Amino acid sequence: MRRVGYISDPRYLEHLTGPSHPERPQRLEAITDRVAASGLAQHLQAIAARPAGVEWIQRVHDPGYVERVRETCATGGRIIDSMDTGISEASFDAALLATGAALAGADALVAGEVDAAFAAVRPPGHHALRATAMGFCLFNSAAILARYFQDRHGLERVFIIDWDVHHGNGTQDAFYEDPGVYYFSIHQYPFYPGTGSQRETGIGEGAGYTMNAPMPAGCGDDDYERVFEARLIPAMETFGPQAVIISAGFDAHRDDPLAGMELTEKGYASMTRSVLAASQALCPGRLLSILEGGYDLNALASSVETHLGVLLDG
Repeated sequence: MRRVGYISDPRYLEHLTGPSHPERPQRLEAITDRVAASGLAQHLQAIAARPAGVEWIQRVHDPGYVERVRETCATGGRIIDSMDTGISEASFDAALLATGAALAGADALVAGEVDAAFAAVRPPGHHALRATAMGFCLFNSAAILARYFQDRHGLERVFIIDWDVHHGNGTQDAFYEDPGVYYFSIHQYPFYPGTGSQRETGIGEGAGYTMNAPMPAGCGDDDYERVFEARLIPAMETFGPQAVIISAGFDAHRDDPLAGMELTEKGYASMTRSVLAASQALCPGRLLSILEGGYDLNALASSVETHLGVLLDG
């Protein structure tokens, strides 16, 4: 059984988004309960989350935006920038802790303490732009993690795989002109946030380092597997990453209320297995997945259980 780090913290539950909001504390409680009940917890290596330093947040986000998030939360704001992004007084600290969990996982990976890691965090991050919150997201943890791998640990090539059902517009935007970070997204299209067409492939020095696989509603396990085999894995092999990040949203599940895809736990197992095999061949011990979406509690918990099980078994 492989060494898999697990990073989470009860303080994520203090990020309150408002009554009936789909990105709610119960999401993390469902995951925590399932990890314990399944017996996975005894095989995972706990890694303590820590708040990310603001200097790392500012590698991706405008300093004025970071301060505006802090002030809005501290003064009792209930939404920021878009009506779907609910916040509370604890949200700024929770967002720092969400990003910090990813950075702690990176340190453990580079030190050789674990072979892979999963950060069960909230709020999610992949829609957050340089100076704008949107889509439930405050700070873009996956993007900040990529910069951390580069600037803290000296890695030159980082590959981000985003299988959330929504296109990660914030992550794409952060690296659209950057040849050092390859961004791949498979997502329902057309759909929120409206970006992620196949024509979006990067510009300038980043041309060719963004790959979008837009999928119509109704796609399932076999459809995703074909894209991974035909497009994603060859791109990873050509790029030769030194670390791999998964923006692991589980809202393409057939039971998810916010989308129209037909993935099952079998599909998430297949995707995890494909990415794990490629990362083992290309950059052993440097695979870190970060929770993004997933809004049916049972489907989310079951999918995360499946994802962790594959990471452990290899």
